[in-house]
Amino acid sequence: MLFGILCLVLLPFGYASINTTCLPLDEVDALREIGRKLHKDWDFNEDPCSRTINWVSPTIGSFENIVDCSQNINNCNIINISLKGQNLQGTLPPELVNLRYLQNLYITYFLHFLDLSRNFLSGNIPPEWGSMEKIQNISLLGNRLTGSIPKEIGNITTLTVFIIEDNLLSGRIPEELGNLSSIEKLFLNSNNFTGELPPSFANLITMKELRIGDDNFSGKIPDFIGGWTHLRKLVLRSCNLIGEIPNSLGSLVIGDVLDLSFNKLNGSIPPNLSNVRDAEFIYLTGNMLSGRVPLWMLGSNAKKIDLSYNNFTLEGSQDLTCRIRNTNLFASSSTDNVSTSEQVSCLRDFRCETKMHMLRLPISVFGIDSTSLYINCGGDQLEDGNVYEADVEPGGATFFSMDERRWRYSNTGHFLDNSGEDIYILRNISRVVNNSGLYHTARTSALSLTYYGLCMQNGNYTVSLHFAEIRFTDDGTYSSLGRRVFDIYIQGMLVEKDFDISEQAGGVGIAIVKNYTVDVTTTLEIRLYWAGKGTLFIPTRGVYGPLISAISVNPNFWVPQEDGQGNGHGVSGRIVAGIVIGAVCIIILILGVLILWWWGYLRRRVTMDLELSGLTGSFTLRQIKAATNNFDVANKIGEGGFGSVYKGVLPNGTLIAVKQLSSKSRQGNREFLNELGMISALQHPHLVKLHGGCIEGNELLLVYEYMENNSLARALFGPEECLLELDWPTRYEICIGIARGISFLHEESRLKIVHRDIKATNVLLDKNLNAKISDFGLAKLDEENKTHISTRIAGTCGYMAPEYALRGYLTNKADVYSYGIVLLEIVSGMANTVDRTKENRFVLLDLAVALKNAGDLMELVDPRLGTDYDVQEMMVVTNLALLCTTISPTDRPAMSAVVSMLEGRIVPQEVAVEQNVLMTRVDHEKNEEG
Repeated sequence: MLFGILCLVLLPFGYASINTTCLPLDEVDALREIGRKLHKDWDFNEDPCSRTINWVSPTIGSFENIVDCSQNINNCNIINISLKGQNLQGTLPPELVNLRYLQNLYITYFLHFLDLSRNFLSGNIPPEWGSMEKIQNISLLGNRLTGSIPKEIGNITTLTVFIIEDNLLSGRIPEELGNLSSIEKLFLNSNNFTGELPPSFANLITMKELRIGDDNFSGKIPDFIGGWTHLRKLVLRSCNLIGEIPNSLGSLVIGDVLDLSFNKLNGSIPPNLSNVRDAEFIYLTGNMLSGRVPLWMLGSNAKKIDLSYNNFTLEGSQDLTCRIRNTNLFASSSTDNVSTSEQVSCLRDFRCETKMHMLRLPISVFGIDSTSLYINCGGDQLEDGNVYEADVEPGGATFFSMDERRWRYSNTGHFLDNSGEDIYILRNISRVVNNSGLYHTARTSALSLTYYGLCMQNGNYTVSLHFAEIRFTDDGTYSSLGRRVFDIYIQGMLVEKDFDISEQAGGVGIAIVKNYTVDVTTTLEIRLYWAGKGTLFIPTRGVYGPLISAISVNPNFWVPQEDGQGNGHGVSGRIVAGIVIGAVCIIILILGVLILWWWGYLRRRVTMDLELSGLTGSFTLRQIKAATNNFDVANKIGEGGFGSVYKGVLPNGTLIAVKQLSSKSRQGNREFLNELGMISALQHPHLVKLHGGCIEGNELLLVYEYMENNSLARALFGPEECLLELDWPTRYEICIGIARGISFLHEESRLKIVHRDIKATNVLLDKNLNAKISDFGLAKLDEENKTHISTRIAGTCGYMAPEYALRGYLTNKADVYSYGIVLLEIVSGMANTVDRTKENRFVLLDLAVALKNAGDLMELVDPRLGTDYDVQEMMVVTNLALLCTTISPTDRPAMSAVVSMLEGRIVPQEVAVEQNVLMTRVDHEKNEEG
């Protein structure tokens, strides 16, 4: 009796000691450690094989909690683990290799499966997983994993499905993955992979579905893909691929999707590609393809095909057709000029006279209405200050609106893996945005969404696009990992590259209105274009692509009112009197200004206002004081020789950083105007965006996008409380980001610019730790017809190139030198500061050169990284740093070459390091003394 009572009392502890479960001891121990690292709170007082709700919960939507055991006569083993959509915030446990019999996610299929998708897991994929002998399926979709794919994964010859989409992984795809002799599905979308697909992939003849998109691959489409005879779906979207479509693809029998869109493919469509005509969807959108469109793509049996934005030669009436059956031909012709939509050939039939006749409206009424446009995208007619027209057509994958109204829209693309249930109108059921009905709905698209305002009166307009992210969250769950990234074109001109609604608005569920001033001749074109970037399956399948809530278009010219008799050109006596009085007031005002100018009171202010006007957005001092709580010291986030930086919030929720420059010195004025002139003309993902400026009273203010993680300098070697734990993959991406930004300044932008002050404090980090270059107060235009610029020396000691510090000899190679110093700081975690006890030596550069000469360059690596870094990548960065800091500027590489070496993980063949660094030291000393 007593023994029985003791058993009941100790029963829960028995589970914890595995005495009452059939699981082997090592599997229970492994399960405990797995739970600890995943931050999964399993209750081990219950038997893991009991199938209680603690171990097997009902599947609801994307939530799944399954730990399942095999049931043998004498023992049991863990065969299935699925922890989907549980917002786990740990790291991937290597201990999963101790579950030797890991099997099925879906019990009826008896597949070996591990599914940790749609969580908040970070860190690297453990190399130890390569020893899992029975695993068939691994899904890590929708986390925030970093680092590269371990080459050891190639050892899992049983693996049939490997899904790592929607993460932050980087590096080259390892050759060893070519050993996955059983692989059927390989999904690599939405990461930061580089290089080319390994030649060893020719061995993957069991492949049924390959998806690569929103990565930074290079090279051509490999011929070996034509040997994958079982392939049913091929997605190579937005991968920077070049060259022609290989003939070998004609041997494929694709029944689902062939997507080669948003690359740089040229040449004609191979004749034998007709073998893929049975594919449900074919996307060749956004390439440079030419030649004639094959007849099978235009025939009655053609499935859904998109050829838009190419250079094909169309014949006869095809040139005036936006769509033939299920084939989208919009802007597909070599005769199309998309700088204005009026010149896109298939829109030439939409003449205003035809429209007026169709609508049966008098010319005067149509003329008045055509000076404005208001659309409630995806919603019913709504009055919100103006009457917004309804936009409720459901749309489709290759849809062109034909309703009789003054505007149309076209939609291209279907959402992958959405089971054919594509929805192009979204409804906001969880958030109230700006107390406005405009944000209750939104229209979305899987590829390209274009609105056309027809028969607009010629003139200058303000086009306002209304956005709010209504699908993602900001609550620390996996849904907050969603990234919606797309481009915006107006009149064929790119106005926003890689536009992210939530990032620009300062969060999800926050409205943001983007205003653009454009000239319109008859037709207005607004195009939202998804170039394959961002996540695809968060929070559910098919959540990606452009999204817009409303459009409003207002004239920037005087519009005459009706005269009561229906004539749109009548002017009342009251208006005439107003014009006369206004003209007299303007004359008086001008005379007053001229008198004040003559007396000298307004010369400096008016000069600066003229410099400011037309460059960028303008803010009032009142607006900035409201945003920063009157420059509250609690909002102060930085201090420098220029003044202070404050965090602020605009009324629409946008976070900003306000730089307050000194207006008392000529240098402050000069740097203020220089910054406005330079950065307002530049737009790049790795340059800090300038929202605008303010000149009022004695205040000189610049308003930037807010960077959540401050500067790289503070993150690496700032105060203890400000340091960030930057792992090596993050540091490597920062190196690439800075290089891309400088390369843009030197070689890609319309204005070729030398920054002159590249340093860790001028590299800022956003919330995702993306690097962006800031502070253009010292920047200089690089005149390409001159060998160099002779200028006064300005910059920061320790970062200035020797030829510039000593002689004022400035070329873009001065930025390359500064970049090399920043690379050394990223590798070492130390600042390149002066050690005055050692004859003004710049410690870091001298240390790097000394270690290089001694063959111990890896001793430079930041101890905080331990051994957790990619040796190949570290060699690339350290050797590049030394190559960039060579004494002779001609020996330093161009920044485009630096980007290529970093992206390709290529160590420079010969690093020309000068043995005598005395000249560098002397130059720095002389500059400091001067």
